[in-house]
Amino acid sequence: MRTIYAHRGMSSLAPENTLSAVKLCADYRVDWFECDIDILHDGTIVVSHDSTLDRCTNRSGSLFDLDRQALSSIDAGSWFSHDYLDEPLPTIEQLVVAINRYKLNANIEIKSCESSAQASRDLLSGLNAALEQLAPERDYIISSFNPILLAEFKKIRPQAKIACLFEQQTLNDDWHVIMEWTGAEYIHPQNEGLTREQVRMFKERGYKVNVWTVNEKDRANQLFNWGVDGIFTDVAQNFSR
Repeated sequence: MRTIYAHRGMSSLAPENTLSAVKLCADYRVDWFECDIDILHDGTIVVSHDSTLDRCTNRSGSLFDLDRQALSSIDAGSWFSHDYLDEPLPTIEQLVVAINRYKLNANIEIKSCESSAQASRDLLSGLNAALEQLAPERDYIISSFNPILLAEFKKIRPQAKIACLFEQQTLNDDWHVIMEWTGAEYIHPQNEGLTREQVRMFKERGYKVNVWTVNEKDRANQLFNWGVDGIFTDVAQNFSR
């Protein structure tokens, strides 16, 4: 089965990592989406790729300096289009509600919290609690570039499907040790520079392979012909059923 993951939601049609971008997945019949989570200083978990506010909101500064009360003043949509004026920065609880409502599945990427180790522990604990509210028929994968976070989350939630993210320059000879250490079932390598031989190597060791970020149909077809299981794409509408 070939899976299309809408990267940060339908991020070419709506502001990335927002509830609007998630809803559009259902509208386009894209069953899976990817998003990123991080934590505020009061323990609130939010959907955000960046550790700063500058790129995707009307504010600047560190994401970690915010608390839940401050979220009401955040506009995470007008940078993309005036149609998304006052789009909120979603909390993990709001994300889970949307997943259940629209009958979607999610790849949730844990960001390496830059604040402290304790904040990272709180992030893992809060994510585990949020996943308890998922409808039983919904599916999810937990991914990260940080294998420590993945290994710790696997201890907290052994039933979670885990994916190790690799950039091409970090895909070293010890990649399989990292996979074993974290208990990962999926490997998520970078598209650029990925070879048929690498895909064969991953598959021979029994791992499922999802590649990021693939926006060209010709490349997607090549990867699927190599045996890749899924791709993350900014233009999931071009691959929708």
